[in-house]
Amino acid sequence: MRNPSRTSANFYVYMISLVAAVGGFLFGYDLSIISGAVLFLNKEFSLTAVQLGLVVGCASLGCIPGPLLAAGISDRIGRKKCLVLAAALFGICAVGTAIARHPGEFVLFRVIGGLGVGMASVVSPMYIAEIAPARMRGRLVSLNQLAIVIGSTASIVVSYFLSFSGNWRAMFASMLVPVCCLLVGLWFVPESPRWLVQVSRVPEALAILTRIDGPAHATAEVEEIKVALTAEEPKYSELFRRGIRLALLIAVALGIFQQWTGVSPITFYAPIIFQKAGFKLASDALLQTVTFNACNFVCTVIAILVVDRVGRRPLYLLGVAGMALGQLLLGTAFHFHLMGVYIILPMYVCIGTYAMSLAPLGWLIMSEVFPLRLRARGQSLCGVVLWTATYTSTQAMAPLMNYFEHQRGSLGEMFWMYSLVCVVALLFGWRFVPETKGKSLEEIASWWRQAPAPAED
Repeated sequence: MRNPSRTSANFYVYMISLVAAVGGFLFGYDLSIISGAVLFLNKEFSLTAVQLGLVVGCASLGCIPGPLLAAGISDRIGRKKCLVLAAALFGICAVGTAIARHPGEFVLFRVIGGLGVGMASVVSPMYIAEIAPARMRGRLVSLNQLAIVIGSTASIVVSYFLSFSGNWRAMFASMLVPVCCLLVGLWFVPESPRWLVQVSRVPEALAILTRIDGPAHATAEVEEIKVALTAEEPKYSELFRRGIRLALLIAVALGIFQQWTGVSPITFYAPIIFQKAGFKLASDALLQTVTFNACNFVCTVIAILVVDRVGRRPLYLLGVAGMALGQLLLGTAFHFHLMGVYIILPMYVCIGTYAMSLAPLGWLIMSEVFPLRLRARGQSLCGVVLWTATYTSTQAMAPLMNYFEHQRGSLGEMFWMYSLVCVVALLFGWRFVPETKGKSLEEIASWWRQAPAPAED
């Protein structure tokens, strides 16, 4: 029989995590709304391939410094207030892009929104990881990834209905709705208990942890957190010390692979790719993009349901292998000029396996592997690397498509190149990615002080 107090505690944690995950929703909405609008922006501003890459990827430029700002701000004023600041930046972006008069203004406000994305990308999963019990942490942090996917899908659905009028300004203005929801929700959630211990507000932390998992667990958890902390101010240089640098290598590599295995930039250019696959009308290409994002949503839900049962490593290895196969098939279809379903099905394979592996696991493992006192700095540094990879991969895809299509005759070789990167990511994961299922954050942190991270299932 289910323990009523445990059920109540679980519900409480889920509600807190859902509010924090609205930051992830905005992350997905803000970055993906350009996917629906790009067909109209391209026509209105007559963009070259390089300009198209900048317009699509400029938000990632703001994302790059966002994690560094988040590290200092979240350690100084707390995770919760840092999310409030990120929401404000999203709001400025929504208004500014909706009234932009020329591409320069548009890029400026997209960069400001990207700053909010960069902050939320670090703080939302960090907050959830720090408040979630070990038994639930995998699915709760992955809930943030689900929110990203829902935000991405919602933006494409909104874009689809607005595509008939071509009103791309309303697409960006629509972001104000989730911004208001996040600001209201943050009013009711508590601060991270681990941050409260870090700033010597132990009674508040103990009260929150007691409500989450009972008094016995709360007391033990506070003691573990105290042991994990030291009196010294954490420094970025500590991330490169023996042991910890292995955790840094794993997190940085996952951030790079998440973007340069090709599926992430494909999501931004999906309408353009579908047009090249024979869906010429903007509304038809966006409708295919809606189903593409629906596949992403379903597979993300599956990942959340199984990540704390199956584990991180099996999902990673199977998913990245599936991504390599999907890119291989996609490249073959384009190489032999097979259109329609021959493009759609490999696209589904790519996004489905990505949604079950690198998409959630990159953020999840990044939020788990660093010791508490270095977590904000570790995640911020990895966030900078990830968003740099996001910008470069997104910026590169438009010129790459232009080159392979006009110089090589098709996009086939481009997707084969991405398939090869997936193989490298698979080999790296086989050798280095540890299994963190069911381990407390303090237990995981202790691995790096003892020996290289265990990679066994």
